[in-house]
Amino acid sequence: MVWSSGATLAREPVFLAGADMSHVQFFEDRGAVYRENGQPANAFEILRRQGLNCVRLRLFTSSAAQAAADPYNAINNLDYTLPLARRARAAGHQLLLNFHYSDSWADPGKQRLPAAWTNLSFSELLGELRAYNSNVLASFAAAGIVPEYVQVGNEITQGMLWPHGHVGGTNDTPLQWAKLGQLLRAAIQGIRDAVPTGGPQIMIHIDRGGDWAGTRWFFDRLQAQNVPFDLIGLSYYPFWHGSLTDLRNTLTNAALRYRKPIVVVETAFPFSGSTNVWGIPATTNGQVEYVIALAEVVNSVPLRLGRGIFWWGAEYQSLPGYRLAGFDLRSLFGPGGNVLPAAAALGRLTTPLRLEARLAEPELLLSWPLSGAGFSLVSATSLAPHSLWHPVTAPVLAEELQYHTRVPLEDGPRFFRLQ
Repeated sequence: MVWSSGATLAREPVFLAGADMSHVQFFEDRGAVYRENGQPANAFEILRRQGLNCVRLRLFTSSAAQAAADPYNAINNLDYTLPLARRARAAGHQLLLNFHYSDSWADPGKQRLPAAWTNLSFSELLGELRAYNSNVLASFAAAGIVPEYVQVGNEITQGMLWPHGHVGGTNDTPLQWAKLGQLLRAAIQGIRDAVPTGGPQIMIHIDRGGDWAGTRWFFDRLQAQNVPFDLIGLSYYPFWHGSLTDLRNTLTNAALRYRKPIVVVETAFPFSGSTNVWGIPATTNGQVEYVIALAEVVNSVPLRLGRGIFWWGAEYQSLPGYRLAGFDLRSLFGPGGNVLPAAAALGRLTTPLRLEARLAEPELLLSWPLSGAGFSLVSATSLAPHSLWHPVTAPVLAEELQYHTRVPLEDGPRFFRLQ
């Protein structure tokens, strides 16, 4: 007799399978159409039907005049972003709001002060930052949309709001870290002012997914500033940030050292226009292979602290006259705006984890969804206390967005589980 557990494994809190969709209205306004099965549809609803459960939206401090003058680089202000948040919520998504604290893109190489804040003293900047965050969150709350998650700064490996909060290099000093700590605490307090209870979880985001030494350098120093945050966010692009082995090393060490949930909050992989990346082809199937490999790393983080994956530039499509840095070939929508298989693969990471068995003599067929990435299949001959569970050595294949394997039928009871 052979027996297999069909019980669903608890996955609390929910794994975040997300997409950054910050430019979707920008693309739509310039003729882009998003399709599912060849039919035009709401991009947010397409991704929700594919299984994704969270949308990330960036927020610039840009004025209406700046946004009108340079839409691609400055459009993501509150007037533009709040309607996108309504669309995402209406489609059933959670929301991750990503403060850049700049009139345009902020990243490790640039954290420019908003033009309206350039003449403020440091003390005045702290007050302005707190008030700005409070006003933004109050606007979201008034619209009935309190984000579940908020990033205070984007890829702030070298700090933010330069020169005041600049750290690293010649600025790797106690004074500069103290200033960065004050800025972050002011930003977080502004969020709490607007939503005193039941407010968003706070994420601190840097770009060092494949660099444990850099990640440790940043978060060790940040811890000394007593900044209250809930989640660690890391960017990991395999064509820039090292191998998946490098990522695994960073996530494992960060989980054990800081004991906080970790999200790969920016990633992408090409479906065309590139050579192989770490042995994975730049094809639509290669994108799926990458999602599976990445999920296996994130789900294997110790203490179950691997909390999610967000695809950056998910909405990008080719747009004549605009330099898109290749992300139109790394998005979740391909030629003609058709949603790609990688979206379904990413969405399957939210599926309740259930081990299924089917008899096909002389074998037993076992299968489970992609949400079991990183789990091991083990078996035992008894459910008695202290039973010995052994790894199943049969090959496990990832096909058709699920795992499956075949094991021979044996005499006597045999039990299977994922762990």
